[in-house]
Amino acid sequence: MATKILKACHLITKCAQNLPKNYLLSPTGNTLILKNCTRNTTSFFNKLPAEQIWKGVTSVSNAGKKRGRGKGSSKKVAKNLNRGQVIGVGKANILWPGLSAPIMRGRELVQQQKLPTDPDYENRLIKMRDEMGTFRRIKLSPIERGWSGAKLPGRSIGPPDPIGEDTFEGFDTKALEMKIVFNMKGNFGRKRRLSVLAVTGNGNGVAGFALGKAVDTKAAIRKAKNRAGQKLMFINIYKNHTVYHDFFTQFGKTKIFVSKKPEGHGLICHRAIKTICEVVGIKDLYAKVEGSTNLQHVVKAFFLGLLKQKTHQEIAEEKRLHLVEFKKENDYYPEIVASPSTECRKIDEIPTDEVLDFTQYCLDNRIVLKKKKLPPAYTKQPSWQIYLKKQEYIRNKPMVRQNIMAEYGELRSFLTDQYPECRPFRPEVESKETTEEELNQ
Repeated sequence: MATKILKACHLITKCAQNLPKNYLLSPTGNTLILKNCTRNTTSFFNKLPAEQIWKGVTSVSNAGKKRGRGKGSSKKVAKNLNRGQVIGVGKANILWPGLSAPIMRGRELVQQQKLPTDPDYENRLIKMRDEMGTFRRIKLSPIERGWSGAKLPGRSIGPPDPIGEDTFEGFDTKALEMKIVFNMKGNFGRKRRLSVLAVTGNGNGVAGFALGKAVDTKAAIRKAKNRAGQKLMFINIYKNHTVYHDFFTQFGKTKIFVSKKPEGHGLICHRAIKTICEVVGIKDLYAKVEGSTNLQHVVKAFFLGLLKQKTHQEIAEEKRLHLVEFKKENDYYPEIVASPSTECRKIDEIPTDEVLDFTQYCLDNRIVLKKKKLPPAYTKQPSWQIYLKKQEYIRNKPMVRQNIMAEYGELRSFLTDQYPECRPFRPEVESKETTEEELNQ
């Protein structure tokens, strides 16, 4: 009896091994149970979208960010397989009325038909999916570029938006600064925003600047541009190309010395000051910035200096004197630029300690310290004197004549010994012989 039971168990085991994977043997061994082929298994891979899954893999915690982790991790972008797919258009090029074609074409009813296959259909889909997520840098012409390539500072962002019937025709706005600022709140935490500093003007003496902050870049640019258009101010320009006079201006720790320059000199100054001058309409200027180079302080200090400058007529009215200009191109001939409306003061009415120098008066009784350039260190070496002696025959012709006269007693060349006639012409002076009678007389 025991051997029969053992043989039956071996037979059942062999049968169970030969069963398909979709079937199970019941515990009694006399029935087969069909397994459920489709399982509704769920996990975070099919619950969450691709962006959140990649974020969980590649992101770093806040503590890790503070320690400098995760700087090199790049975000993975999943391909959107639905991109390029059109309902009714597929690998088999079939015309479906109502999907890929109209139902009626004139009075004719469109029938379903198979069109010739398109061999480039799959290649176009693959190329379209590969281009997804790739960042393309905007190519700008050299004129449209800012201070640092394709970044915003220094670039034109267009005129301010019109306000009702008032339109800003002829205005141009340029961004001076764009940076990220943070503000810590007790209930909201650290709030991140973008700060944009912009200046706008019409190139004819009307300009303004403003600061705009927003979470979005476009919103911050729009705020700064429109606020600058609401804070316009008029600036006097001398002969539509430069300032009226030299001036000194200061804001905080930033000091700026501005010099008036003739036409054609150009703008030799800080890049922010140069951008402001282009917007205002100033073409010739020299400015030296000392102290802090904080961009907002530089802009505020320069605008303060432009607003404080005085016209020639205002200076003549304050001094009650004629304003006279001396130009090098006019051979320093005096030219009256402005005269007071009232009678001029006489010499007796002018105090002895009054400042009459134009530049010193415009600088509020200041004098700009111009440091003398020190000579190079190599000029103190003996070899420099030897070099000067060797170059003397080439550079200084009067010195050459003097050395020849001192050495030979006459002007001569290397051909004088061979050709005696190679001497400079000297007119003979008639010598008068003095006689004894003339001396006695």
